[in-house]
Amino acid sequence: MSRSDLSQQPAPNAVPHAAAAGISGPVTPTTPPPDAESPQRHEQAPAPGTQLGQHYPMCFACGEEQPNGLHLRMFADEGVAVRAQFEVGPPHQGAPGLIHGGLLSLAFDEVMGALHWMMRIPAVTGRLETDFIRPVPLGSTVHFSARCVGVHGRKLYHRAEGRLDSPDGELAAQATALFVEVRLGHFAKHGRAEEVQAVLDNPDDYRMLRAFEVNP
Repeated sequence: MSRSDLSQQPAPNAVPHAAAAGISGPVTPTTPPPDAESPQRHEQAPAPGTQLGQHYPMCFACGEEQPNGLHLRMFADEGVAVRAQFEVGPPHQGAPGLIHGGLLSLAFDEVMGALHWMMRIPAVTGRLETDFIRPVPLGSTVHFSARCVGVHGRKLYHRAEGRLDSPDGELAAQATALFVEVRLGHFAKHGRAEEVQAVLDNPDDYRMLRAFEVNP
């Protein structure tokens, strides 16, 4: 697996700086502050190489019951890191023969969200920034790597990249994100009642509930 630098390209209106928490590049809302702590892998996190599977069958990014979804395959990596891949099919097009850029952002959101399985921390996306490096054609396989780069209170800072056709392939896009830790009740409070009840009736369909039982 590639261990290439996941540094972000300069963003519009960003304030340049020399370093923030050991990361080169501009300061943006997804940059961990200098006093951010290093992320800690939970002792019960899946072993490196373990496939994480779907977190919910109807998830457009990873759910097996979404016929036109991305069907992302995600795997635990060393430390607080994950890797993933998906094949770009006809339903994923924006321009003819090319992936819709929004679906790449969706994939980054899902892959970086999977980092919380490594820490056993339920969290939601606060901000996601994506840089599109080159077009991604239909028939490509996009390989993702993501890692947590800092924790500051309830805020979790992540970085990721996507490469074409192999983990060391041409860089297609990269992203950074700020996630915010929440309690599991957040999902029951804000989700539509029918879907929430379905999950409560069949908790095995929602693997996140099992993953975070030790740290509600």
